[in-house]
Amino acid sequence: MEPVLDIRHLSVTFDTDDGPLMAVDDVSLALRKGEVVGLVGESGCGKSVTAMSILRLVPMPPGRIVSGEILFEGLDLLKAPARALQGIRGRRISMIFQEPMSALSPLHRVGDQLVEAIRLHERTSLADARRVAEDWLRKVGIPDPGQRMRDYPFNLSGGMLQRVMIAMALLLRPAVIVADEPTTALDVTIQSQILDLLRETKSRDTALLLITHDLGVVWETCDRVVVMYAARIVEEGPLRQVFENPVHPYTEALLKSVISLTTRTDRLETIQGQVPSALAYPPGCRFAPRCPYAFDRCRREMPPMEEITEGRRSACFVARRLLHHVD
Repeated sequence: MEPVLDIRHLSVTFDTDDGPLMAVDDVSLALRKGEVVGLVGESGCGKSVTAMSILRLVPMPPGRIVSGEILFEGLDLLKAPARALQGIRGRRISMIFQEPMSALSPLHRVGDQLVEAIRLHERTSLADARRVAEDWLRKVGIPDPGQRMRDYPFNLSGGMLQRVMIAMALLLRPAVIVADEPTTALDVTIQSQILDLLRETKSRDTALLLITHDLGVVWETCDRVVVMYAARIVEEGPLRQVFENPVHPYTEALLKSVISLTTRTDRLETIQGQVPSALAYPPGCRFAPRCPYAFDRCRREMPPMEEITEGRRSACFVARRLLHHVD
């Protein structure tokens, strides 16, 4: 199946007083219709900058998209004129931001913001737009949606605000949704309900890019997982295969550091060492200083992203040695 969104060799830097900071380095990933892809990695690895680049929301300056293409329905979003991009944002590609309070205007009622999103992209009456907005608040599980329409964002809890953001993302039935840490700081019950709402996007053939550091959320929600480390993608593949048989040492270490119901130890493993500075990455593989498998070549050469088996890619010289087949 052809991808609905295809990111090719994206690189993004930020100008700082200490020099250029490489936030995203040669990142390529694709989303297909009805697919949920998890983008995971430690804080600061470039996940959110990748997401913001899709709709050109990276502040410029200090940010700069150095190279790459982001293809959506035949259009390179990085070269699209502002008018074309305005018609795509929210209508064809929607974003759910990590902090809904900062994404919503504190000066306007919740209902007015939902109605504005509808009328910006569709020719409809104010009354019809209000009915659609209230109906979507009901669909995402907000009690008394009529009253919530009249509330300001500061009147709502964090869980309700995130539901408002999901309603705003879904109400125009976009082709792609980018969700950046949508369950951060929410309690477990609300988190579960929001994940259920996001899973329903599959039934609408909507592609979902779920950005998170929570591997439990990825396991429950995603079809495929993409792992980032130090601004680069290091592994990609079907969810179960990656989780049960990682073929990059960073993915392996990341999974060993997470507690699970089957963990039989009083202490979790840690990843030794520090993430390298984005101002001065070391030569060769960026994980080599922390990797138990590293050898001289790893410290000299950047391993290319290669297909290890069908649908699985890894940027590691020892990936095939780590591979064993999982039924």
